[in-house]
Amino acid sequence: MARKPHAYSPQAVETARALGERIRLGRLERRWTLEEAAERVGVNHTTMRKVERGDLTVGLGPALEAAALLDVPLLAVGPDGLSLERRETQARLAGVPSRARRPKAVDVDF
Repeated sequence: MARKPHAYSPQAVETARALGERIRLGRLERRWTLEEAAERVGVNHTTMRKVERGDLTVGLGPALEAAALLDVPLLAVGPDGLSLERRETQARLAGVPSRARRPKAVDVDF
């Protein structure tokens, strides 16, 4: 049974493409072939090509691994600022409930 393609938002598509382009640039600047990069990431060359194209069907793991190996920043901050960003996010997470729940319907019929 074929899976129905997922419709991603334009922002998600653009973000994936931008990340893929930065990964490709990092690979080419290091003069790695597609096959060399794929081997280092632990995927085949087809998957690596999809990562570089920003294909949203590729798992998050290979894309993150490629970005890490090629020193491609994922957030607006550099590697040194990432721990600060994480601490700030963790502090904000501490102030919100750990789970999201829908509010129970209130019976206003007296």
